Amino acid sequence: MPELPTIAHVTLTVSDLDRSVHWYEGLFEVEFHRDEGPGPFRRAVWLVENQTLIGLHEFPDRPDTLPFDERRIGLDHLAFACRDRDELGAWEFRLSELDIGHGGIVDAGYGSALSCRNPDNIALEFFTPAL
Repeated sequence: MPELPTIAHVTLTVSDLDRSVHWYEGLFEVEFHRDEGPGPFRRAVWLVENQTLIGLHEFPDRPDTLPFDERRIGLDHLAFACRDRDELGAWEFRLSELDIGHGGIVDAGYGSALSCRNPDNIALEFFTPAL
């Protein structure tokens, strides 16, 4: 069997690309690359740690206007790895500083997590495994 591959990219569908790019650029202090290439959507991408690409797509023909709900089939949440609980604390401070609602750090047997939601209600998580 081949070696288990790493995740190359994740793409989130958003309702307003400009609003979402602004939100993520503010949170992570990064710059997205916009790609107006062919396709039925507008796209912006950001390379995390020269390894994983995070993409945002906005489709002109949305099938509905319902907000994201992780109980529907598909994505539940997107988690960003943190080195340790101290780094989670730094992200908790950052979210509060930007007035982004969050549930505080939650500890479980397998690790600790800090959750928030993007402008489209997609659940994001900062996570560190238990040592």
